[in-house]
Amino acid sequence: MLPSHRQVAFRIALVSLLLAVLASPLAWLVAQEQAEEGIVALAMEDSRRLVQHFATQAQPRLSAGQQAEQAARTLAGGLFDIAELYDRQGVRLAEAMTANGARIEAQLPKHPQPDYHEPFYQRLPLANGDWVLRVMTPLREAGPAATLTGYFEGVRIVPAWQRQHILLSALSAAAMVGLASLLCGAVLYPVVVRLSTDNADKARQVLDAHLAMMKALGRAIAQRDSDTGAHNYRVAWLATRIAERMGLSGGEMQALIAGSFLHDIGKIGIPDAILLKPGKLDDAEFAIMRSHVQQGEDIVSGMGWLHGAHAVVAGHHEKWNGSGYPRQLRGEAIPLAARIFAVADVFDALCSQRPYKAALGFDAAMAILLRDTGSHFDPAVMAAFQPQARALFDTLACDGGGEAHAEALLESCLRRYFFAG
Repeated sequence: MLPSHRQVAFRIALVSLLLAVLASPLAWLVAQEQAEEGIVALAMEDSRRLVQHFATQAQPRLSAGQQAEQAARTLAGGLFDIAELYDRQGVRLAEAMTANGARIEAQLPKHPQPDYHEPFYQRLPLANGDWVLRVMTPLREAGPAATLTGYFEGVRIVPAWQRQHILLSALSAAAMVGLASLLCGAVLYPVVVRLSTDNADKARQVLDAHLAMMKALGRAIAQRDSDTGAHNYRVAWLATRIAERMGLSGGEMQALIAGSFLHDIGKIGIPDAILLKPGKLDDAEFAIMRSHVQQGEDIVSGMGWLHGAHAVVAGHHEKWNGSGYPRQLRGEAIPLAARIFAVADVFDALCSQRPYKAALGFDAAMAILLRDTGSHFDPAVMAAFQPQARALFDTLACDGGGEAHAEALLESCLRRYFFAG
């Protein structure tokens, strides 16, 4: 299993387990409440019918109070352990109870005089472990008017077998919900993995296109400047190795690589007469040459992922002591990526052969960099570069130091920082 797939599996399993933990107790409570409501609904309906039966089948020899007592005794002997009937003013007409009802009566909390219009019930766990349901039902005359005639209140001790049935039903519902949550996660895993893989493939294709565009722009810059393009690969790789020592990673590293590779992109807008002039530039020409920084900023600014290159493009000619251009930034006001690039750029320029100069050896190049540390270069960047400088120089010199070798070195960095995961 790929690391990304393991991460997806872990997250789905975690969410499924969390849903099971949260939903199972809720299902338990809902199932228990529904079972109780079923018992109560049956009790309410039967009690209403029985009381109405006694009211409509009035016996002349019995008073209203006697009829109420008879109804209460009937209810207390069947569905309820305690049965009480009240008139519409809330005056109790009759009360009856079983032996179990008499046993628990003192443990029941007192309640106010009846005054309600809709049936409801209370769940009352008692100290002795009994589970009691107290049912309150308003009684109404049959017919359209449905005039309130009184109240019935009954107490039912839920027997052990019924409690067990309710608990088992609630447990089954909770287990089913928990299992459904876990099964849902198991079913979703291959779907999410497939979607994640497709998304990763598309993201890789987009990134490949971006990097191909970056390389194409780099080659275009190199051709305008009569270069092979190897310089862009080398400085981007050198800057990456310095930045690794300084703890850069992720988006910061991607921006540094893009900026290093495209640092001179503004030279596309410099006339050939100035860009390719063999001799020294005069002041007017040098001012135009310097404008390549602003032109480079204009090209990369707001251009999606290329916007990250802005820091290097805008600041690669700034100097630590503020004598650089175009903004004369000083010290840490210069973006770190630009300070890193400055060391990599000058080192590669000194060690590379150009039509107008020979390549310097490692010791001569390092002597110049150390001399200009604190004026041109950030001392902290030089401290990260100097211990590995010899190894980097030797690596670049391998295989003749050509463009293909430099490109291969940079490709390893691209895979690490652009295609990781």
